[in-house]
Amino acid sequence: MGQALGIKSCDFQAARNNEEHHTKDISSRRLIVRRGQPFSIRLHFRAPVHRFLPTLKKVVLITQTGEQPSKANGTQATFPISSLGDQKWWSAMVEERDTQSWTISVTTPSDAVIGHYSLLLQVSGRKPRLLGQFTLLFNPWVRGDAVFLENEAQRREYVLNQNGLIYLGTADCIQEECWDFGQFEDDAMDLSLGLLSIDKQVEEWSNPVHVARVLGALLHAFKEKNVLPTPQIQAAQEGSLQNKHRGSVPILRQWLTGRGRPVYDDQAWVSAAVACTVLRCLGIPARVVTTFASAQGTGGGLLVDEYYSEEGLQNGEGQRGRIWIFQTSTECWMTRPALPQGYDGWQILYPRAPIGGGVLKACDLVPVRAVKEGTLGLTPAVADLFAAVNASCMVWKCCEDGTLELTNSNTKYVGNNISTKGVGSDRCEDITQNYKYPEGSPQEKEVLERVQKERLEHEEDSEIHPPSLETADPLYLFLETPGSLPLGGDMQLSVILVNPSDQEKEVQLAIGVQAMYYNNIVAAQLWKKQMSLTLSANLVRRITTSLSSFDFERSPPENSFLRLTVMATHSTSSLSCFAQEDIAICRPCLVIKMQP
Repeated sequence: MGQALGIKSCDFQAARNNEEHHTKDISSRRLIVRRGQPFSIRLHFRAPVHRFLPTLKKVVLITQTGEQPSKANGTQATFPISSLGDQKWWSAMVEERDTQSWTISVTTPSDAVIGHYSLLLQVSGRKPRLLGQFTLLFNPWVRGDAVFLENEAQRREYVLNQNGLIYLGTADCIQEECWDFGQFEDDAMDLSLGLLSIDKQVEEWSNPVHVARVLGALLHAFKEKNVLPTPQIQAAQEGSLQNKHRGSVPILRQWLTGRGRPVYDDQAWVSAAVACTVLRCLGIPARVVTTFASAQGTGGGLLVDEYYSEEGLQNGEGQRGRIWIFQTSTECWMTRPALPQGYDGWQILYPRAPIGGGVLKACDLVPVRAVKEGTLGLTPAVADLFAAVNASCMVWKCCEDGTLELTNSNTKYVGNNISTKGVGSDRCEDITQNYKYPEGSPQEKEVLERVQKERLEHEEDSEIHPPSLETADPLYLFLETPGSLPLGGDMQLSVILVNPSDQEKEVQLAIGVQAMYYNNIVAAQLWKKQMSLTLSANLVRRITTSLSSFDFERSPPENSFLRLTVMATHSTSSLSCFAQEDIAICRPCLVIKMQP
């Protein structure tokens, strides 16, 4: 057939097309285009075109993807070379012609299946001739695509930018980690599509909701299988530090091929970062978001318990989840036509443990707005994410006789400083207002009351408010510390005790320092001190002391935080007050200056 038509060659004009489709950084040799946007190919003939005009009128192009292409499921299309292009379906038209070549413009639907395609040419029902292969991606530049993003600066940030910042640390000391997303590295696209190919529902690859869920589930499964626990002995810790990753693609490569350095779980953000890379690579706008003081493992409950010993040190884990120091997640941008109106825009990837072996379905995609409005009925994951930024924490004292006593503590305010990298800059952008209404506002009160009522009606919570510890003989405790401590440095801390009554009080004071991992797991006990005090009536007493890392029993592990806790117990009433601060350990930065 090719000889009968006299085709000499087909030029996919990859460099030109990829430039126009914002894929030139992936490759200049392979044709990689975005759906809903035309691309050009050039057919070269062995003889003058007029000899083949009758035959050319019978020519159709065929595109196909997947292992079993089918017109019925949208993985195969047949269309003529016509002067009438159809923007809603596959179409082709002649752009330019000379005596021995035609330039043909091919347009793909804005809802086409993404993936690796073959392009074939067929004449009069004969055996098709393969012209070549190309790759089709989502297109946030085209309004008809479900991932369309209006703002060009945002498209450049959330699709094209390979160099990012991920925010770690504490709400009082936000630290930035430079990260190479690397979505345009040589094998990033093939790795991403190779990961997606585990899903055999290729016809669903036209839907970014399906694609994001599958990728989120698979990456979570690979993380659970391949991420190693952080070594506990010093020599092994130093080895893990040498293996610390600074980019997504080596991690993705290691997970999928087994080659490369291992990943340790103290790099808490790697799963969110790798998901961001894969989504950007395939054309879905994505970003990494960090929530400070995030309630995890609550099952949607709005109360979290923490337990501390009489020495003021964390003791065991609560049954209703725990407050992570920070938690990273991935947001992606798309429309949600299957949901009620108003839930388009940023969506949260929320992977979970697979049920009944259904790994590919073990990830939800939750609209950020649903979290802010507390729309629990939209999907079960909304309750978990709502609790993550709205739960209250109760602190219990574990007494020597085995009983538990509720302490009088300042309720931890969770869901703080929800942060992501700013568009087109290195500034940290606070997006907390996307997830919750301002603290104390009428809107926040209305949403909380509605969610609490709904959970009580469904008997999902037996209690939703922290119990009150009002007493006729109060004692107040406050703690002042710096937000960070230089590695190997000193810090000054102040404990403020307030006795507002007309009688003096005997108080037992316990101060402790522990090294904590980001997920509120105790890494090491570092230091503790106890003292007895007499507080005069109507007295405010400040106790200030300096604490050096040399005072610690051991060095804090890599990527850990200092948790400073104070427990003050009134000897007569046994009322205990509790205060806590998490302190980031700042490691020195290496600055290299080049002499002119």
